Amino acid sequence: MLFWLKKAVSYWLMPLPLCLALMVAGLLLLRSTRWPKAGRRLLITGALLLLVLSNKQVGVALLRPLEASFPALPEFGPASPVPTRLAACQAIVVLGGGHSDQAGLSALAQLSPSALSRLAEGVRLARVCPSATLIVSGPAMGDGATHASVLAAAAVALGVDPRRIVQIDTARDTDDEVQEIRRRLGTSTPFALVTSAWHMPRAMGLMHRAGLDPLPCPADFVSRSSAHLHFGDWLCDLSGLQQSTWAIYEHLGTAWAQLQGKI
Repeated sequence: MLFWLKKAVSYWLMPLPLCLALMVAGLLLLRSTRWPKAGRRLLITGALLLLVLSNKQVGVALLRPLEASFPALPEFGPASPVPTRLAACQAIVVLGGGHSDQAGLSALAQLSPSALSRLAEGVRLARVCPSATLIVSGPAMGDGATHASVLAAAAVALGVDPRRIVQIDTARDTDDEVQEIRRRLGTSTPFALVTSAWHMPRAMGLMHRAGLDPLPCPADFVSRSSAHLHFGDWLCDLSGLQQSTWAIYEHLGTAWAQLQGKI
């Protein structure tokens, strides 16, 4: 019950639902005879807030501090060999990122952009750590396939031996994933953690609180920008709104975990 309450509250605190709710409430109050001024203020507030949070630079400003918390692992080669700590990892854990159940699509095509980026990084690390187990996570949504099984199928399509893959298909959120990883690996097994860069600070906080100390391997960097800004970089669009949404979602998730004493 608490899980679904958390999901419901967090949904209405996201930029788009919140701004739309403010504007709808404002329109309703505008039609009343008692609170037309309050309605006008709510309508203007919702519209301005939506405009600001849809701006690309606002989205980048909100998301980049999260993505800068942990550096990405570089390319591996003669000039940049595999880090000693990564080479010692016995498992590579890829946290779930969502997929579709559309018939006729390959497992790779079903993955969301975040999940695909996370898995690609996990497979890249698996190739330089040939003895490490690849752990993928994610439950089913409704009656469809579990997210873990789709990730596993996609990993096999990318060349990973299916015997190396372990699926966690019961964890509903990051906290559940952390507890399941702790149960399976214990607190002394070295492992690499792969998730979106913007999600990594909260994931690492939960891991550390649970007594785990994974090697952070962030993927799915989305606040990237060129060295020189152009006119289009200052406009408002869905990408700016999406980045603002991810940043706010992560800050709310971190605050909730802190209230529960899990970070």
